[in-house]
Amino acid sequence: MAQLIKMQNYVSRYEWDMYRYPSQFIRLKQDNWNKLHYLWRNQEPIATTREEEMPKQSRWKGLLRKKQPEDFLQTSDITEERLPSTEDELKLHFLDQLFQFQVKWATSTVSNVSFMDSKYHTDPTLKYFLQRFPDTYLVMYYPIFEIRNAPIESEIIFISPIGIEIIYLLEEKPDTIIMASDERSWVLEHGNRQTKRLSPLFALKRTEKLIQGILSKYDVKIPIQKVVLSRTNIINYISEPYLTRIIGKQDYDVWFKEKRSLASPLKGIQIKAAEALLKHCQSIYVRRPEWEEEETQGFVFENGEE
Repeated sequence: MAQLIKMQNYVSRYEWDMYRYPSQFIRLKQDNWNKLHYLWRNQEPIATTREEEMPKQSRWKGLLRKKQPEDFLQTSDITEERLPSTEDELKLHFLDQLFQFQVKWATSTVSNVSFMDSKYHTDPTLKYFLQRFPDTYLVMYYPIFEIRNAPIESEIIFISPIGIEIIYLLEEKPDTIIMASDERSWVLEHGNRQTKRLSPLFALKRTEKLIQGILSKYDVKIPIQKVVLSRTNIINYISEPYLTRIIGKQDYDVWFKEKRSLASPLKGIQIKAAEALLKHCQSIYVRRPEWEEEETQGFVFENGEE
């Protein structure tokens, strides 16, 4: 599962410590999967507790107990949750829990929290980019950069161990054919009707220029590629622009398998690039109330370090 290091202008745990959380996430994911898989093999239900139903005194007692390693299997119910019957269903169940865990990390730190739009909890595009790609992909989901005190919206950014991809998602009705060109507008053909829309290359170039400027400031050199991606439409084009890939429905499977096959571990230059970009992202948040801060600061690692 790819890691969501930034979303919009929400504060992120990764911007608090970019060198710490990527590897910690991978370890937590593996540990929690092993635990869930063990419970499934032995057909043991997941016992969970609903925080809002706990007496206040019990909550405070919980704060005084020794903190445990972060566990995203524990949702908030005092009922027993029956596990899925097949391993494939179990994997989907686990990925859905992991998705919510990632959203939490991408909207809060130990002491601060952003007021997130609830739509992101069920955003199918966000789920796709997180759940379908390897752990070593770092995803910035439409981040908002702050350059000279001005907010600048960008496209989706994939930071992998081998480079950065800026992705413009272009998806219309399934029977629409997209005609790409070097002109200012691209043509959409739907039946006998043709409409025009601004070429996505402009947005990609704007984000590319922004990223290049930030990375240059920190002397980070990593390949950057632009991608126009459509999972639902055929995109016809004569030739691809320089350092740009056009991936229509006809090319999607090859592109997807290529991304999924990346087996490289996290790399220092990748983390350094992500850290540089996060330094220039806008973050709007509030400080947690003291009681909540104390309760939620238990991001405890296996060695007990916070």
